[in-house]
Amino acid sequence: MTDGGKPDNPSRKRRRRRKPQNRSESTNSPPPQLPLPHPKRRKIEGPSTSKNQLGFLQKMRMRLSGGHFRMLNEKLYTCSGSEAFNLFKNEPELFDVYHAGYQEQMVHWPEQPVNTIAKWLRHQSSSLKVADFGCGNATLAKSVKNKVFSIDLVSNDPSVIACDMAHTPLVSSSVDVAVFCLSLMGTNYSNYLQEAKRVLKPSGWLLIAEVRSRFDPNTGGADPDKFFEAVSQLGFSLVSKDFSNKMFVLFYFKKAKKDSQVESIKWPELKPCIYKRR
Repeated sequence: MTDGGKPDNPSRKRRRRRKPQNRSESTNSPPPQLPLPHPKRRKIEGPSTSKNQLGFLQKMRMRLSGGHFRMLNEKLYTCSGSEAFNLFKNEPELFDVYHAGYQEQMVHWPEQPVNTIAKWLRHQSSSLKVADFGCGNATLAKSVKNKVFSIDLVSNDPSVIACDMAHTPLVSSSVDVAVFCLSLMGTNYSNYLQEAKRVLKPSGWLLIAEVRSRFDPNTGGADPDKFFEAVSQLGFSLVSKDFSNKMFVLFYFKKAKKDSQVESIKWPELKPCIYKRR
């Protein structure tokens, strides 16, 4: 009963009892929603994470490629020319791996020896025929007007002759200039020079560019004077030598006008050029 004498309405009492209930307990109420991430944070985090992942993968690929190059580079310095030729003949894709790593190393050189040789050739007659032993990507042939016989272990270009550099298909006394640009790599490098002598005309030029450390006795390299003596015994005379570059040395020889009988020559050992991991 109420104070006015009227009976209480039971439905009102039920409604009053429901008021203190928590609305979240009602089945009709939607569940609470978690706050969404800040839109600016999503824009910043997404690309940044992806960029970091791509950078990491790129670094890993470069390390793997660099490791393969160093392995192949050491192999080429410590095996004979015929062994190197057979290696790339059986697995020609290794040649691409090697030269990709080689080009990566050359990027760090302030001056390229092949450019120095090309500059020298431009000051000579364009009628001179050139044999480029260990031509790589045939850069020299593409840089001068001379007829260049590009020679290397593998031919990825129709103009490149693939062969063991100690046994080329060139005709004897057929070229005016023989070039070795960072390519005296095999343990039998003297055979390459003997082949150069065979294909050179009398009074022909022999140009040799090599990594400077290979001719530095203070760091385990060969004595350049002993190398000059050996090449002279082969039938060449030293015209000039260039030690001005901090990365490589360059020697200019001329073949004698008449071939003389070559006796046993004591060739100095040229230490392998092992590139460090960068």
